[in-house]
This record gives sequence, structure tokens and C-alpha cells, in this order.
Amino acid sequence: MFDRDNWNEILEALTANTFRTILTAFGVFWGIFILVILLAAGNGLENGVKKGFDGIATNTMFMWTQTTSKPYKGLPKTRDFDFRNSDVDALKQSFPDLLYVSPRNQLGGFEGSNNVVRGTKTAAYTIYGDYPELIKQQPMDIIKGRFVNQQDILLRRKVAIIGQGVIAELYSKGEEVIGTYIKMNGVNFMVVGVYNSKAQNNGNSESEQKNIFVPFTAFQQAFNYGDRVGWMAITANDNTSITKLKADIIKLIKSRHSIHPDDDRAVGNFDLYEEFSKVQDLFMILKFIAYFVGTLVLLSGVIGISNIMLIVVKERTKEIGIRRALGATPSAIRSQILSEAIFLTIVAGMFGIATATGVIWVINMVLDSMPSEGMMFANPSVDLSVVFVALLILVGSGLLAGFIPAQTAINVKPVDALRTE
Repeated sequence: MFDRDNWNEILEALTANTFRTILTAFGVFWGIFILVILLAAGNGLENGVKKGFDGIATNTMFMWTQTTSKPYKGLPKTRDFDFRNSDVDALKQSFPDLLYVSPRNQLGGFEGSNNVVRGTKTAAYTIYGDYPELIKQQPMDIIKGRFVNQQDILLRRKVAIIGQGVIAELYSKGEEVIGTYIKMNGVNFMVVGVYNSKAQNNGNSESEQKNIFVPFTAFQQAFNYGDRVGWMAITANDNTSITKLKADIIKLIKSRHSIHPDDDRAVGNFDLYEEFSKVQDLFMILKFIAYFVGTLVLLSGVIGISNIMLIVVKERTKEIGIRRALGATPSAIRSQILSEAIFLTIVAGMFGIATATGVIWVINMVLDSMPSEGMMFANPSVDLSVVFVALLILVGSGLLAGFIPAQTAINVKPVDALRTE
């Protein structure tokens, strides 16, 4: 490896026909370039999609009530029912692997009437009754004041956390918000916090800034909900999949509300963890495709190098014969041919990696200059381990490209090689 004459011979052999060598090396360059770009693009898309899950407890399911579809224990089908506060306690006691069980109630919504008044201004907003744990399950920043706390729950305090969209419509510019009162369905609540939603919500993030959050217990009391629960956000511990617990959770709820065990319509649910797992599986497939396509393109370049080395061996048949006649061993001839193939492959491949890195850098510069809100592509990059994998691929490719020509070279008899014109 450190023999200067050996390296001079390698360079002389590769520069004997420079144009042919460049065209041959381009196949390897293009293969590695495509591989790195595809992996970076896949990571960029993955980062953009996962950004939409930022701050969300992905190991979560949401559960709500619907009408029953089967009669059971003398009760008719198409029966309505509601979750109760006792259901929340039962879930916490029955499933120790649950991290949060957050009951929620809701007023208003997309078609809600004007339910919030401040002075002479009225507007329609979605009002949520929540527990403090909600902020750990839903992407939200408290930019002023605070969120609902446990004392609010225990004392049924009529306090509210509002979004910036609410401030824009109910308050004057620069007006202090904390400590003011807003009237919701005829009940006064004091504003104690302002939030900023981080939810992407399919580009409809503006509507996420127009919600109002109040303590769950105060919601039930102020709006005459009794002990009714509209729906629940249920999060499992990190070492337990909520998907595995889902069937047992629904089974418990059915038994508590006299619902037929085979009634699949009565309890509605959305498994966020299951959906998130599908997204992760999709990106694993995309990464496999990137490696597969890049490897195929690289393999075409390796075949090109192998072909060119066969031609080189044929052109140097007489030289090989002289070297064999002077005592060169088959391993020395094989080593020379393999060294040329590996050198050409690694140089072309590293140039491909460097060029792809430059392209990724430019793309990141462009993305940084663009607004990131709602963008489904972010920070395309390639892990350092990919570079090492690429190096291993290059070394293996070089050995593969030079093996057949090397074997051809050592199989030539010295006498036959010297006779070749």
C-alpha cells in the first residue's frame, strides 16, 4: 500500500486513457450520489411529517361515545350513553400502565353560535374543559400566565386560557389580557394564561389559536354537565403500547355501560400510536427503496469498472507475461489489478459523496430561508453512519469490480502472454 512505485503504476494505468477512465468512474459517482440524495430526501420528508407530531404524546388514543348497534340486557339498540367521571377513575385503577387519562368536555365548534362575550364584542369559539395533563398530550406553548393546574380542578376555579386568535378578536392592540374576564354562555371566567398552539392541523393552524381551555370541573359545574364526560385522551407509559391496551380499555367501558361485547360501533376511538407507527413503517420502506435503487445504480457503475479493467488487462497482456517471466507471483498480479479497481472506485465514490453533501447543504440553505409553518419537508440530512456504509460499499464494489479481471490476468500463461501481439 505504501509502495511509491506501485502507486505510480496504478496512476499510469488509469491515465493511459483518461476519457475512458472518467466515463467509467462516472457510474460509481452517480450511484453514490443518487444513494445519498435519496436517503437525505427520505429523512427530510420524515422530519417534516414528524414535525407535525411535535409535542404530541404519540402513545395516545382518543375515545368517545356513539349510539349502540346491538340490544343488550333488555336495553334497545341505537341507545345513547355518556362517559362518567367514575369511568375515568375505573380506567386509572384497572390499568396501571396508563400514564394519563384526561377527560374532556367541549362547547361550540365549527358550527357553534356566538358563545363568548367581552364588553360589546361577541364571537364563537370552541371551549374545552380539561385537566392539567392535557398540555403534555397536545402541542401547546404557554406564552403568558399559566395553564390549568390541580388547584383549579379541586376548587372548580372559573379561570380560562385563551389563544392569540381570541385576543386578536376580543381585545384591543396592546391591551393587557391576564386578569381580565370573558363571559362564556353567561358565566364569567378570568383569563390566567395565553397559549400558542404548535399543531400543524393540515395547514389550518389559525383555527387552533381560537380555542379556550378551562378546568374540567369548572366546565361541568358552569355549564350544567353534571358528571358527564364528552371524550377522553388516554396515554400509556413509554414501555407500553396503547394499541395493546386499547381492546381491554374498550371492553371495560362496555361492561360498565351494559353494551354488548360484540358492539363495535358504541365506543368510538382513534389510535394515534397506530397511525404514527404506520408513518414510521412507511419511512422504513422509503429508506429501503433508497438503498435498493442506489445500490442498483452503483452496481451498474461497478459493472462498468469491471468491463474497463478487463480491457486494461487485455491491453497489458504482454506486460503481465513479462512480469510473470521475471518471477512475479499470481498474488502480486492480482493485487495490482485489484488495487487499480479499488482506487478508481473509492475516488469516484468519495467525489459522489462530496457532491451530494454540497447539494444537501444548498437545499438546507434554501429551506432555512423559507417559512417553516405547514412545510412537510425539513432538514434533509444523512447520518454519519451512512458515510461509513458508503465507504464499505465502495471497498466491496472495488473488490467486486477487480476480481474477474484479476483472475483473468493470473490465468494467462507467461509464454502465451509474451507471444501476444
